[in-house]
Amino acid sequence: MTLAHDYEEHGEPRLDAGSQQSATLLPRISIQAFCETRDVMEALEEARADRRASRTQMSVQMGGVAAAIDLYRESPTPDIVVLESMAGGQRLLDDLERLADVCDAETQVIIIGHANDVMLYRQLLARGVSEYLVAPVGPVDAIAAMCRLYAQEGEQHTGRSIAVIGAKGGVGASTVAHNFGWAMSQDMLKNVAIADLDLPFGTAGLDFNQDPSQGIADAIFAGDRLDESLIDKLLWKCTDRLSLFAAPATLDRDYDLEFEAVEPVIDLVRSLVPHIILDMPHQWNAWMRQTLMAADDIIIVAAPDLGNLRNAKNLVDLLTTHRRNDRQPFLVLNQVGVPKRPEIAPREFADALNLELAAEIAFEPQLFGTAANNGQMISEAQTSAKAAEAFRDLARAIAGQSEAPRGANTLIAQLMSRLKMMKDKK
Repeated sequence: MTLAHDYEEHGEPRLDAGSQQSATLLPRISIQAFCETRDVMEALEEARADRRASRTQMSVQMGGVAAAIDLYRESPTPDIVVLESMAGGQRLLDDLERLADVCDAETQVIIIGHANDVMLYRQLLARGVSEYLVAPVGPVDAIAAMCRLYAQEGEQHTGRSIAVIGAKGGVGASTVAHNFGWAMSQDMLKNVAIADLDLPFGTAGLDFNQDPSQGIADAIFAGDRLDESLIDKLLWKCTDRLSLFAAPATLDRDYDLEFEAVEPVIDLVRSLVPHIILDMPHQWNAWMRQTLMAADDIIIVAAPDLGNLRNAKNLVDLLTTHRRNDRQPFLVLNQVGVPKRPEIAPREFADALNLELAAEIAFEPQLFGTAANNGQMISEAQTSAKAAEAFRDLARAIAGQSEAPRGANTLIAQLMSRLKMMKDKK
């Protein structure tokens, strides 16, 4: 067992719940969890099925510390062992001493306990426990605790990925992705990269009036040459804060992609840029599905008609089933108010999907057509346009809000939060 981190404490604050931690994708590690209560087991089973743990080999079983000790007498220990214990005080410490006799030195141990006790926490750290969580624990809390262990070992911060997908072709999903990305970089002052994943027909280069000689296809097909320096070379600087990963938009080759080729490219961009916007093509295959599922946030762009409603409902149902611990998709209704076209009222459209309407963009062919022909964003063509404000609102919603993981309740996070409050009062 190794000590993942330490904490210099000022005083002995009571360890109240309420600190909220975020979680990113876990690396390719092995994890074994041993539980004593059904609630914790269910939370860890849900964590195992969560997209953030998709790269891991994780198992969950009952039995607590005793089951772990029995197993590791005969088997090697994984990268992380998660142990729930109803015991407290000296009994828990004695159990950990017995575990240390059969546990590899490199293995990190997370304890889920039921005692909200600062002294116990100190003693656990002294014995090499990496993290102590107080039950009840939510699935994202468990994943966040594991992520912190590797972040503290020097791994780079991982940026957030935001996938933008149209409910139907021609609803303006790429236009929304590009203008939303521009708003994040120019109005929210965020560093943003836009990745155009529609390799044969992508329009990011046209929309930004850029003609990079290389782009995302060169990264996807780079093979063993793919690394951060290549990504940095291929990212095309539009502004100080906005980079473009343009599609080749040529038909001189087939683009039969595999998720295993796309995923490392996105991961490397996320290691270099805090926000990557994925402009998703309107198609459905294995790599598209996996890329969408792996995104941190998802924006669904739709027009207010029945076909879009059906497709959007299918998307929402799929995402709700497989992304239970993530924020709901953001719904953007585009091309609202086309003359003489029967439409579903925006509020009724959103209610049918059980979503909040993140943005409503009116049909303004003159404005959007002029901006597209000039290689401009809407806010460049007309700063005061309602559509420009809608993109700014969408950027604020995604950049300025974060969903609280359920049951966030770690001792270390609570102590650090309380220490910060004490310093702020001085």
